[in-house]
Amino acid sequence: MSVPKVVIVGRPNVGKSSLLNWLSGKRISIVEPTPGVTRDRVAYLMHVDNRYFELVDTGGIGIVDSDALSEDIERQIQTAIDEATLVLFVVDAMSGPMPLDTVVAQRLRKLNKPVLLVVNKCDTEKLEQEVAEFHRILNTAMVWTSVTQNRHRNKLLDTVLNLLPTADDTEAAVGSELVAEPELKLAIVGRRNVGKSTFINALAQSERMIVSEIPGTTRDSVDVRFELDGKAFIAIDTPGVRKKKSLENDIEYYGLLRAMRSIRRADVVLMFLAANETVSAVDKQLVHDILEEFKPCIFVVNKWDLSADLDMSTESWTDYLLETFPSTRHAPFAFITAKDERNIKKLINLAQTIAKQARLRVSTSRLNKVIRAAVLANRPPMRATKQPKVYYGTQVATSPPTIVLKCNHPKLFDKSWQRYLLGVLQQELPFKEVPIKLYLRPRGSTVVSHLGIEELAETDAILNDENWAEEE
Repeated sequence: MSVPKVVIVGRPNVGKSSLLNWLSGKRISIVEPTPGVTRDRVAYLMHVDNRYFELVDTGGIGIVDSDALSEDIERQIQTAIDEATLVLFVVDAMSGPMPLDTVVAQRLRKLNKPVLLVVNKCDTEKLEQEVAEFHRILNTAMVWTSVTQNRHRNKLLDTVLNLLPTADDTEAAVGSELVAEPELKLAIVGRRNVGKSTFINALAQSERMIVSEIPGTTRDSVDVRFELDGKAFIAIDTPGVRKKKSLENDIEYYGLLRAMRSIRRADVVLMFLAANETVSAVDKQLVHDILEEFKPCIFVVNKWDLSADLDMSTESWTDYLLETFPSTRHAPFAFITAKDERNIKKLINLAQTIAKQARLRVSTSRLNKVIRAAVLANRPPMRATKQPKVYYGTQVATSPPTIVLKCNHPKLFDKSWQRYLLGVLQQELPFKEVPIKLYLRPRGSTVVSHLGIEELAETDAILNDENWAEEE
């Protein structure tokens, strides 16, 4: 037996996404009073009383989607119900039984699997006294809850565990495997309709995300676990980003925040572009955000099957991106067609390669040999009558590689020389395709590393000549 799936269903706006967030203790699903916010299946692995189960949020049954995606949403809901071990049928205590609740109940009544009726929004004892009327639409086990008042969470979880099949060794093994840290977390980012969800589905080998030509189909950031060559990965699908001034509502605003959070969580960011579209202001903003977080990045040009019609080559696209994003000259490129699964495995292998680069650590002696050669080849320019002096450097952290340069005064080193040094470090050290974080500190100050705080006095220099920065 694999890990059981507990699927949350119900009509729109009964609090399904709030319930998922409440039970998981995390902000996973977007919560908004607008019907139809949740479209894709959103899942979270729960670990309660030594039991594992996957909690799955779904779209509202019966919703008429504003973007004509009702059939796609319905297909996602049905897939979740088919895979469910237990179904949580969520209703609203404040509104009482509604006609659409009856429609949902009729659908669930045909299932040959347990259904738990969850009467949500029971914020007062008076409402609790009225929950029995929901038995008229479905006579099954019932628990009443209030997410906003934090009422009966433990009772709901206990009831869920009691309704699940008895655990076996397979559940524990699979659950532990899902909890275990994956090989990589990949954030899939880009503007709307560049093929991110199609790519996710190709990785998962299933219709995990709704795929549509309508921009903005994905609204949540969704973690999708997949395996390749026996290794586990997590792909974080993010909402397509628009200009901030173009955000239409709170749903898109919170989707943007989730996209930014996904970049911070990721080991590698896949920056998606479409082969049939030029770089936009949104793309430039996203690349800026990736640089701000010092994340390894791959430029992924998707829909490469369309390039023949546009008379574009990989060389011309590479030159175009290098010219457009001069600050990310280190970032590699990949050209894929997600709908045909073309070059996808090569892309994941490339992501593994640059993630390994970001985790490397170089010796202090090797680092200082490179720094010394860089300084002697191009000395930092004088500021007024003061000469910038470099004493030595040390790597204090990885992911990103973080280097502290000990000098006489940090403010004497202009940005252009710092960019020069970073370029040399990327070329001469094993960090050719990842960003390097550089700090300048006065000699004798303390440096915080991932191992703790270390004192770097001038006598710590590993070079024979302590004043090598002043040599002719």
